[in-house]
Amino acid sequence: MARFTKPRSETARMRRGFGWLAGLGVLLVVAGLVGLVYTAAVTLTSMLLFGWLLLIGGLVGLLHAVQARGTSFFWLGVIVAALNIAAGVVVIGHPHATAAALTMFAALLFLTGGLFRVVGSVVVRGPQFGWTLLLGVFYLLLGVLVLGSWPSSSQYVIGAFLSLALLFDGLGLIASGFGGRRIVSMVSDSTA
Repeated sequence: MARFTKPRSETARMRRGFGWLAGLGVLLVVAGLVGLVYTAAVTLTSMLLFGWLLLIGGLVGLLHAVQARGTSFFWLGVIVAALNIAAGVVVIGHPHATAAALTMFAALLFLTGGLFRVVGSVVVRGPQFGWTLLLGVFYLLLGVLVLGSWPSSSQYVIGAFLSLALLFDGLGLIASGFGGRRIVSMVSDSTA
Protein backbone atom coordinates (compact mmCIF):
# COMPACT_ATOMS: atom_id res chain seq x y z
CA MET A 1 0.00 0.00 0.00
CA ALA A 2 2.89 2.38 0.72
CA ARG A 3 4.08 1.69 -2.80
CA PHE A 4 1.14 3.65 -4.29
CA THR A 5 1.41 6.62 -1.92
CA LYS A 6 4.21 8.31 -3.80
CA PRO A 7 2.58 8.17 -7.28
CA ARG A 8 -0.69 9.51 -5.89
CA SER A 9 1.07 12.41 -4.20
CA GLU A 10 3.07 12.99 -7.38
CA THR A 11 -0.17 12.97 -9.38
CA ALA A 12 -1.73 15.47 -7.00
CA ARG A 13 1.36 17.66 -7.21
CA MET A 14 1.26 17.59 -11.01
CA ARG A 15 -2.46 18.37 -11.05
CA ARG A 16 -1.84 21.35 -8.73
CA GLY A 17 0.99 22.53 -10.98
CA PHE A 18 -1.24 22.44 -14.04
CA GLY A 19 -3.95 24.18 -12.00
CA TRP A 20 -1.52 26.99 -11.19
CA LEU A 21 -0.66 27.19 -14.89
CA ALA A 22 -4.34 27.59 -15.77
CA GLY A 23 -4.71 30.17 -12.99
CA LEU A 24 -1.82 32.18 -14.42
CA GLY A 25 -3.52 31.94 -17.80
CA VAL A 26 -6.72 33.38 -16.33
CA LEU A 27 -4.74 36.30 -14.87
CA LEU A 28 -3.11 36.96 -18.26
CA VAL A 29 -6.48 36.83 -20.03
CA VAL A 30 -7.93 39.33 -17.55
CA ALA A 31 -4.86 41.57 -17.95
CA GLY A 32 -5.18 41.34 -21.73
CA LEU A 33 -8.88 42.24 -21.66
CA VAL A 34 -8.26 45.16 -19.31
CA GLY A 35 -5.37 46.25 -21.52
CA LEU A 36 -7.62 46.24 -24.58
CA VAL A 37 -9.92 48.67 -22.79
CA TYR A 38 -7.06 50.94 -21.69
CA THR A 39 -4.68 50.67 -24.65
CA ALA A 40 -3.26 54.18 -24.23
CA ALA A 41 -2.32 53.46 -20.61
CA VAL A 42 -0.74 50.14 -21.61
CA THR A 43 1.26 51.88 -24.34
CA LEU A 44 2.55 54.55 -21.96
CA THR A 45 3.28 52.01 -19.21
CA SER A 46 5.15 49.73 -21.60
CA MET A 47 7.27 52.62 -22.88
CA LEU A 48 8.17 53.66 -19.33
CA LEU A 49 8.95 50.07 -18.38
CA PHE A 50 11.08 49.71 -21.51
CA GLY A 51 12.96 52.89 -20.63
CA TRP A 52 13.62 51.78 -17.06
CA LEU A 53 14.80 48.38 -18.26
CA LEU A 54 17.23 50.06 -20.64
CA LEU A 55 18.47 52.36 -17.90
CA ILE A 56 18.91 49.61 -15.32
CA GLY A 57 20.48 47.30 -17.90
CA GLY A 58 22.89 50.06 -18.86
CA LEU A 59 23.88 50.65 -15.24
CA VAL A 60 24.43 46.93 -14.67
CA GLY A 61 26.45 46.76 -17.92
CA LEU A 62 28.54 49.72 -16.81
CA LEU A 63 29.21 48.05 -13.46
CA HIS A 64 30.21 44.87 -15.27
CA ALA A 65 32.49 46.81 -17.62
CA VAL A 66 34.19 48.51 -14.66
CA GLN A 67 34.76 45.11 -13.07
CA ALA A 68 36.39 43.96 -16.33
CA ARG A 69 38.78 46.94 -16.51
CA GLY A 70 41.87 45.02 -17.56
CA THR A 71 40.25 43.12 -20.42
CA SER A 72 39.62 43.96 -24.06
CA PHE A 73 35.90 43.95 -23.23
CA PHE A 74 36.15 47.13 -21.18
CA TRP A 75 35.66 49.82 -23.85
CA LEU A 76 33.02 47.87 -25.74
CA GLY A 77 31.17 47.30 -22.46
CA VAL A 78 31.40 51.00 -21.56
CA ILE A 79 30.09 52.09 -24.98
CA VAL A 80 27.17 49.63 -24.95
CA ALA A 81 26.30 50.55 -21.36
CA ALA A 82 26.43 54.28 -22.17
CA LEU A 83 24.13 53.76 -25.17
CA ASN A 84 21.68 51.80 -23.04
CA ILE A 85 21.71 54.46 -20.33
CA ALA A 86 21.23 57.25 -22.88
CA ALA A 87 18.41 55.37 -24.61
CA GLY A 88 16.74 54.68 -21.27
CA VAL A 89 16.88 58.34 -20.28
CA VAL A 90 15.43 59.39 -23.66
CA VAL A 91 12.64 56.79 -23.52
CA ILE A 92 11.71 57.73 -19.94
CA GLY A 93 11.81 61.44 -20.80
CA HIS A 94 9.79 61.11 -24.03
CA PRO A 95 7.57 58.01 -23.86
CA HIS A 96 5.03 59.34 -26.38
CA ALA A 97 7.72 60.09 -28.97
CA THR A 98 9.20 56.64 -28.37
CA ALA A 99 5.79 55.05 -28.88
CA ALA A 100 5.39 57.01 -32.12
CA ALA A 101 8.80 55.87 -33.36
CA LEU A 102 8.16 52.23 -32.46
CA THR A 103 4.71 52.37 -34.05
CA MET A 104 6.24 53.71 -37.27
CA PHE A 105 8.84 50.93 -37.12
CA ALA A 106 6.11 48.30 -36.58
CA ALA A 107 4.08 49.66 -39.51
CA LEU A 108 7.12 49.52 -41.78
CA LEU A 109 7.84 45.97 -40.64
CA PHE A 110 4.26 44.96 -41.42
CA LEU A 111 4.48 46.57 -44.86
CA THR A 112 7.81 44.98 -45.81
CA GLY A 113 6.88 41.61 -44.30
CA GLY A 114 3.56 41.65 -46.12
CA LEU A 115 5.18 42.64 -49.40
CA PHE A 116 7.75 39.85 -49.12
CA ARG A 117 5.05 37.30 -48.28
CA VAL A 118 2.82 38.34 -51.17
CA VAL A 119 5.64 38.40 -53.72
CA GLY A 120 7.17 35.21 -52.32
CA SER A 121 3.88 33.32 -52.41
CA VAL A 122 3.19 34.40 -56.01
CA VAL A 123 6.70 33.57 -57.21
CA VAL A 124 7.18 30.27 -55.35
CA ARG A 125 3.57 28.99 -55.39
CA GLY A 126 4.39 26.45 -52.69
CA PRO A 127 2.00 24.11 -50.89
CA GLN A 128 0.90 26.90 -48.54
CA PHE A 129 0.32 29.41 -51.36
CA GLY A 130 -3.14 30.55 -50.27
CA TRP A 131 -2.29 30.96 -46.58
CA THR A 132 0.97 32.76 -47.29
CA LEU A 133 -0.76 35.11 -49.73
CA LEU A 134 -3.59 35.77 -47.26
CA LEU A 135 -1.14 36.44 -44.42
CA GLY A 136 0.87 38.77 -46.67
CA VAL A 137 -2.23 40.73 -47.63
CA PHE A 138 -3.24 40.91 -43.94
CA TYR A 139 0.20 42.26 -43.03
CA LEU A 140 0.03 44.82 -45.82
CA LEU A 141 -3.42 45.98 -44.69
CA LEU A 142 -2.30 46.16 -41.07
CA GLY A 143 0.76 48.20 -42.06
CA VAL A 144 -1.36 50.58 -44.17
CA LEU A 145 -3.90 51.00 -41.36
CA VAL A 146 -1.24 51.74 -38.73
CA LEU A 147 0.75 54.01 -41.02
CA GLY A 148 -2.35 55.76 -42.37
CA SER A 149 -3.38 56.99 -38.93
CA TRP A 150 0.14 57.60 -37.64
CA PRO A 151 1.10 59.39 -35.30
CA SER A 152 -2.27 59.22 -33.52
CA SER A 153 -2.20 55.41 -33.87
CA SER A 154 0.91 55.34 -31.70
CA GLN A 155 -1.28 55.99 -28.66
CA TYR A 156 -3.01 52.62 -28.94
CA VAL A 157 -1.17 50.30 -31.35
CA ILE A 158 1.57 49.09 -29.02
CA GLY A 159 -0.86 48.77 -26.11
CA ALA A 160 -3.28 46.81 -28.28
CA PHE A 161 -0.53 44.48 -29.52
CA LEU A 162 0.76 43.86 -25.98
CA SER A 163 -2.76 43.31 -24.67
CA LEU A 164 -3.54 40.86 -27.47
CA ALA A 165 -0.28 39.03 -26.74
CA LEU A 166 -1.27 38.76 -23.07
CA LEU A 167 -4.74 37.57 -24.02
CA PHE A 168 -3.57 34.84 -26.40
CA ASP A 169 -0.72 33.74 -24.12
CA GLY A 170 -3.24 33.46 -21.31
CA LEU A 171 -5.60 31.40 -23.45
CA GLY A 172 -2.69 29.13 -24.35
CA LEU A 173 -1.76 28.68 -20.68
CA ILE A 174 -5.37 27.91 -19.76
CA ALA A 175 -5.54 25.29 -22.50
CA SER A 176 -2.20 23.81 -21.39
CA GLY A 177 -3.27 23.77 -17.76
CA PHE A 178 -6.61 22.06 -18.36
CA GLY A 179 -5.12 19.73 -20.95
CA GLY A 180 -2.28 18.79 -18.61
CA ARG A 181 -4.67 18.12 -15.74
CA ARG A 182 -6.77 15.96 -18.04
CA ILE A 183 -3.78 13.96 -19.22
CA VAL A 184 -2.54 13.45 -15.65
CA SER A 185 -6.03 12.25 -14.68
CA MET A 186 -6.17 9.86 -17.65
CA VAL A 187 -2.73 8.44 -16.89
CA SER A 188 -3.36 8.12 -13.16
CA ASP A 189 -6.74 6.42 -13.80
CA SER A 190 -5.19 3.92 -16.19
CA THR A 191 -2.38 2.99 -13.76
CA ALA A 192 -4.65 2.68 -10.74
